[in-house]
Amino acid sequence: MKKKVAIIGSGIAGLTIANLFKKNSNFEIMVYEREKLLSLEEGYGIQLAPNSTSILNKIGLSNIDNKDFFNPSKLNFYSCDNQKICDLDLSRFNSEKFKYTTLKRSVLIEFLKNKLFSNNLRFGKEVKKISKIKEKLLINFKDNSNDLVDFIVVSDGVFSNTKSVIENKNIQPIYNGSIAIRTIIKNLSEFNYDKNNISLIMLKNAHIVIYPINKKEELNVVCIIRQKLSNNIDLKELINKEILSQNKNLENLFKNQLEYWPIYTSKKPSKSIYENLFYIGDAFYTFPPTMAQGASQSIEAAYELFYLLSKDNKNTPELFFKKRLEKTKVINRRSKLNHHIFHFSNPLLKTIRNKSLKLMIKNKFFLENYIGKVYN
Repeated sequence: MKKKVAIIGSGIAGLTIANLFKKNSNFEIMVYEREKLLSLEEGYGIQLAPNSTSILNKIGLSNIDNKDFFNPSKLNFYSCDNQKICDLDLSRFNSEKFKYTTLKRSVLIEFLKNKLFSNNLRFGKEVKKISKIKEKLLINFKDNSNDLVDFIVVSDGVFSNTKSVIENKNIQPIYNGSIAIRTIIKNLSEFNYDKNNISLIMLKNAHIVIYPINKKEELNVVCIIRQKLSNNIDLKELINKEILSQNKNLENLFKNQLEYWPIYTSKKPSKSIYENLFYIGDAFYTFPPTMAQGASQSIEAAYELFYLLSKDNKNTPELFFKKRLEKTKVINRRSKLNHHIFHFSNPLLKTIRNKSLKLMIKNKFFLENYIGKVYN
């Protein structure tokens, strides 16, 4: 008899695991989304390391239009005055089939959505209550509908209150002391960085990442600035004060439409009170953005859970949480360290950092341990 799986949330994690289950005839799936429709606005860029592209290729990512993604081979490090410090060879972590990939989030979401049948998606569904009935879980939605399932996978992000409803306690993320500003640029006449690779510009209390997101010469720009939490932020004033005061030549990066949001992270990884309910993606743990692993870890977690449930392993809750917890700790430590290092203000510390970077990117042992353990 088929096992019924309810997936709460239609982001990258939820749609990835739905597609994986769809390929296994032992499961019946339904994706429930709180919003009235799936947002496919242009959106901004995401980075996918080989650990996630290898999984997405199992459901056909390699078949998307060649113009809609990019495969950068290097990460270039720059000081605040546009001086290149060194570059990291990202291709060393690639295989012939699985490569570091950048693209628009909307392109990935649309690809994942189109792989599913329309009757596998239900919109306008907000969880009201979850209760256990024998070995199954009953989901009550706010529209008075319900579903009785064998497994629930919660993947509706860091800001949802679904976890609080399920666990019957208030679960809130924490502000990490920074905001993210994003925009997309194209065909800049004056551009001091490598259009075919990722560029990281390190400033005092801020850093900027620029990378191509397709073969249409569109570049994603994300700027992380240390900033007190506030509802009234003047972006132009903030950029002038924190970025352009350090390098006026960066002005061209911020001439298009800008969007910003506070960066939140999780207090701790989430494990449910129910043995057949699992959290993945940002619902499990939301990382700081400085390892660019948010999307990749959502995809990786989706595959790990799918694999364990497909094997019908009785120890799935313990095995899944243990493996996720180990990987989360590794990435979280590196993300927090990167965030600190990228934002040095002391001239001596910056000099030491830059010299150390030049040495570390040539050290195979360091690269395999610091990055290889994350990407593979």
